[in-house]
Amino acid sequence: MSKRPPSLTKAATFQEERRPFSFDRPLHAAMARLTAGISPAALMQAYTDWAQHLLFSPDKQAELVEKAARKWTRYVDYGVRACADPGCETCIEPLPQDKRFAGEGWQKQPFAAIFQGFLLTQQWWHNATTGVEGVSKHHEDVVSFVTRQLLDVVSPANFPLTNPDVLDATLKQGGMNFVHGAANFWGDWRRAVSDAPPVGAEAFRVGRDVATTPGKVVLRNRLIELIQYAPATDKVHAEPILIVPAWIMKYYILDLSPENSLVKYLVGKGHAVFVLSWKNPTGEDRDLGMADYRQLGVMAALDAVSAIVPKQQIHAVGYCLGGTLLAIAAAAMARDGDDRLKSLTLFAAQMDFTEAGELMLFIDEAQVSFLEDMMAEQGYLDTRQMAGAFQLLRSNDLIWSAMVQTYLMGARRPMIDLMAWNADATRMPFRMHSEYLRRLFLDNDLAENRYAVEGRPVSLRDIRVPVFAVSTIADHVAPWRSVYKVQMLTDADVTFVLSNGGHNAGIVSPPGHPHRHHQIATHKEDDNYVDPDAWQQAAMHHEGSWWPCWQDWLVRHSSDQAPPPAMGAPRKGFAALEDAPGTYVLEP
Repeated sequence: MSKRPPSLTKAATFQEERRPFSFDRPLHAAMARLTAGISPAALMQAYTDWAQHLLFSPDKQAELVEKAARKWTRYVDYGVRACADPGCETCIEPLPQDKRFAGEGWQKQPFAAIFQGFLLTQQWWHNATTGVEGVSKHHEDVVSFVTRQLLDVVSPANFPLTNPDVLDATLKQGGMNFVHGAANFWGDWRRAVSDAPPVGAEAFRVGRDVATTPGKVVLRNRLIELIQYAPATDKVHAEPILIVPAWIMKYYILDLSPENSLVKYLVGKGHAVFVLSWKNPTGEDRDLGMADYRQLGVMAALDAVSAIVPKQQIHAVGYCLGGTLLAIAAAAMARDGDDRLKSLTLFAAQMDFTEAGELMLFIDEAQVSFLEDMMAEQGYLDTRQMAGAFQLLRSNDLIWSAMVQTYLMGARRPMIDLMAWNADATRMPFRMHSEYLRRLFLDNDLAENRYAVEGRPVSLRDIRVPVFAVSTIADHVAPWRSVYKVQMLTDADVTFVLSNGGHNAGIVSPPGHPHRHHQIATHKEDDNYVDPDAWQQAAMHHEGSWWPCWQDWLVRHSSDQAPPPAMGAPRKGFAALEDAPGTYVLEP
């Protein structure tokens, strides 16, 4: 159990946050606009902790001197060997996920020697920022991460004279790659300052090219529109599916182009499908909290689905933060004797946040307080501030490699539906995001049975309906070992899937997509615990998408087929209001 007391002072007494005017909050908000929401105090605390302990660690200092000498010797030895044999064995290899130096040009001199020197320097700084006795684990992670980001800025791949691929393009194109790159930069800057979507996104218009599965909006309240999709088969499985996406994303990640649409796939397999479309909050929604998202979102949607498809239980599906909220709602329903759920499916959703991955780098008391002051000024967390944090987690791929390709090589990466969706970002209300960070990330209240719903704590142990949990091997947002803890936290039969790909691409994994594979195994309620590494060694491997496995699982947990339900239930207050995709998804 965590020894940290719950931080109820801010989450439970939110109204007290509206204190009389002071200089602190405007100052912090102004600083946040300059630092992209990163707290200077949090960084100073981390680096001070590291520097002070390193200063009084002569053994560590001696070790670093020795490592520097050894690395220099290896580098000089490599240089001597490379003079006689330019293709000789390198002295250090990039990490498997580092593709910056994979090109053929990087294997030739002097570029091979340049990137070798950079990697040795990067490795030494990793040694310097880790393993210092007395430094807290969180501060060590922050210092190591930030130092790595600073080194990535000066990577030889980022400069024309030290990047052989850029030099080759320059020679072949007579320098026109820089002209095209300058035009790309000007176009991107102009779109950024005018809040316009990126180049190519116009080819994926919502309702025309993506989010095209036919359906009707059958419920609209302050927070959601509920979309009921039109049946594509003469009969459907009796139990409907309700999907709860995260409100950090627009719902149509699950209804992209028709060939990539999970919604279309489910409808085509004979399921009655409902999806929540969240409203993009503004400053007027600053007081919406987690309780509002549960009540106006999940519970309101369940009520509507139960009215439209009466006397049937519901397959509930949650994605990312939507899955966490759905788990909270499911635990509260089980506690209160509400048995409307037939099963629970969770896509990349965490319930225990003690190992929540690199996002924890941005979450401590200093950072959360800084964010709260920033959000208090505008009433929400801005889309750019959230996007910046996610991009930093994969800066090599999402920032530097993209900049080299676009501005130095002069070539844009082709826009796809998933990239266009990713650029269509949303905001997070002040109160909700504060509660989310404090109660779940900082205090881990949900996993430790302290999270209160309607004044009483809920326990995930009360969830006993079958669970299907999907995680992805390269997920930086919800690491798969963290998602895996669902097996310990619930008293349910859990079918766990580990797919290749990341947080989004691993979920949007239609059948026929090349290079897809996954592992799957079921852990019965009364089975002994299996740790993640042992599970990964033993679980069965499958080539292809995990969607058919989930579809088969849904069928096994469904009853007989029946005629499709009517679109909406006007007499019960759920008339068809307009065609899908509705209005909320179109709001900027």
